[in-house]
Amino acid sequence: MLTLDSNGVERHRLEGYLPPDEFRAQLEMGLARIAFMSKKWADAERRYSEIVDSYPNSKVAPEALYWKGVSRYKATNDHTVLGEMPDQFQQKYPDSLWALKTAAWVH
Repeated sequence: MLTLDSNGVERHRLEGYLPPDEFRAQLEMGLARIAFMSKKWADAERRYSEIVDSYPNSKVAPEALYWKGVSRYKATNDHTVLGEMPDQFQQKYPDSLWALKTAAWVH
């Protein structure tokens, strides 16, 4: 499955079968990525947040949490948003690859 933006640019790709909830989370991830790449920060943050809230146990939820924080930062230019992310990951997804990516933002 490819998720393309309005210009036909690929923004998300999924190969192979997934159970319905995982598939839906991936679909939502593609729409969030389109919003992010279009610099629609509030829309991207909302979409990423919905993935984390609706599919918290999905494989894509940690990535959505990461990009949710980055979207907030892009919208506000408030670097403290990034500093809060390592704690969020320690609470929700401490063993994820995305938690490691926030290590640079630890106070």
